[in-house]
Amino acid sequence: MPLQAPIRALGYAGFGSSHLDDWRQFGTGLVGLQAVERGNSLLAFRMDDRKQRIVIDRAMPDGARFFGWEVADSADLDALAARLDKAGVDVSAEPQTLADARRVRSLISFCDPTGNRLEAFHGAETDDTPFSPGRSISGFRTGPLGLGHAVLTVENIDTMMPFYVDLLGFGLSDYIQKPFRAYFFHVNARHHSLAMIETGKGGMHHLMVELFSLDDVGQAYDIASCQQDRVSVTLGRHTNDFMTSFYAKSPSSFMIECGWGGREIDPSGWQPVEMFDGPSLWGHERLWLPPTERELAREMRLRAAAEGRRVPVQVMDGNYKLMSGTCAWWDGVKAG
Repeated sequence: MPLQAPIRALGYAGFGSSHLDDWRQFGTGLVGLQAVERGNSLLAFRMDDRKQRIVIDRAMPDGARFFGWEVADSADLDALAARLDKAGVDVSAEPQTLADARRVRSLISFCDPTGNRLEAFHGAETDDTPFSPGRSISGFRTGPLGLGHAVLTVENIDTMMPFYVDLLGFGLSDYIQKPFRAYFFHVNARHHSLAMIETGKGGMHHLMVELFSLDDVGQAYDIASCQQDRVSVTLGRHTNDFMTSFYAKSPSSFMIECGWGGREIDPSGWQPVEMFDGPSLWGHERLWLPPTERELAREMRLRAAAEGRRVPVQVMDGNYKLMSGTCAWWDGVKAG
């Protein structure tokens, strides 16, 4: 039975790390986040009008993490807690002190089948002062789409799907089986707010933030390219969400994907499909992959090029300029 009041968005994420200084420089100087000091042990980052979106906590062990999933109001939060409790999931109604620390009105916590700490909340606090990016960028695409997306590594995707799809109400967007097994899930119009990559062990793979301008991404790529071992996945474009992006190694054991041009979907009528062209149309050399899978990914990209795989660029109104002339490929796309 689908949720009557589904989760709306990925509202925030937090990670344990003792490298606060490194995170501050990385978050502001490369990604463009706004750093907000929260005492000696906690560093928060803003992306928009909310008081915080990403939290780095020295008091948490390195590798520890939590994800805050947003619901509309207290009634939806109570309904979700009751649903989880009925399914035998251990749910905690967190004290107001933790809600205050998360900068939300109220929250509950629980774990997924592999132990990832999940929090559901409502009433995120906004800040009276405008967002002030750490470097000159146009801003981040958040709002009803949420923070971005989180990608987990898991031992087995099949054991995770019932929890997220049947219990939490996530929708399957699409999936790939090669060069690695990955499934993508949506909770709003963002193509995916969560994804899982089957690697044989649980962990954090990457967190994606979407910028308003392609130039923001390109300039971040220049910054990352000047830092030794910072680029983990080269600039490229995805086949399923159409995102142009690269991945930078964070001061912790996961990557941050800086992206632009992600597609929107209609969750009410979306039908998931298996993607056979691999995860990327071009680029995205995945330095983290084993050699055999890396070579397979390269072959899939070259096959996509040989077959002329193309998808329209996803832009917001006003964030483009139409050129004169005709385009046989685009005219064909519009004609179906």
